[in-house]
Amino acid sequence: MGRPRQHDLDQLLDQARRLWIEQGVGGVTIRALSAASGASNGAIYHAFGSRDGLLASVWTREADQFLAFQRTLVERAMREGDPADGLVAAALAPAAYAAQDDDGARLLLTATLGDLLTPELDRDRRRQLLRLQQELGGVVAELAEALWDRHDNAALTTVRYCVVDLPGALLLKAQAVTDPVARHALERAVRGIASMPPPEAPSRKTSTSATPRPDPAR
Repeated sequence: MGRPRQHDLDQLLDQARRLWIEQGVGGVTIRALSAASGASNGAIYHAFGSRDGLLASVWTREADQFLAFQRTLVERAMREGDPADGLVAAALAPAAYAAQDDDGARLLLTATLGDLLTPELDRDRRRQLLRLQQELGGVVAELAEALWDRHDNAALTTVRYCVVDLPGALLLKAQAVTDPVARHALERAVRGIASMPPPEAPSRKTSTSATPRPDPAR
C-alpha cells in the first residue's frame, strides 16, 4: 500500500482537526478518523504511524502558523514599545490568533509540546516537534534577555509561565479565547511579572564527602 498523496494527507488532517475541535483531543482516534474520512484504518496508520503521530501532525500544522504569527506580534511590540510589551504580545498572541481562527487557537491551547512528545512518535514527527520547541525557546530566550539580561533557568521558566501556562489557564476557562475580561487579567498578570526580575536560582552546595548524584539530563 503506497503512501497517501499530500492532498489526501491534508484532507485527513482537516478531518482530524475537526474531530479535535468538536470532541476534544480524546475524540481524535484512528477509528473515528476512518469513519469521518472514509479512509481505512490501515491507510491512516500508514500515513501517521500511530494515534500519537496523528495528533502531533495536526498540532504541528497549526503551531507552524501560530508561531510565525506570534513572532510577528512580539517583534512589532518590541519595536514600538519595550520588552514588557513584547512579553504581553507573546502572552496575548492566542487571543489575537483566535480573532481570525478561534478553533485553531483553542486546539493549540489544549495541548503542549510536552504532551505530544511521546515514545510512539516516529523520527520525522519528533523532529518536527523539536523544531517547534526550539523556535518557541528562541522567543522565550529573546524575551528573557530583553527583560532582565538573563539566560538562566529561572528567567526562562518565568517567561514560559507567561507565554505558555498563563494563557492556557486563563483564556481556555473563559467563554471565548477572545474574552476581554480574560485578556485583561492575563495582561495585568504578565505586566506584573515583567515588572520585577525573578529570583536567582539558589546555587547547589556540594560536599566532597557526599556521593555525587547522576545528572538526569545525561
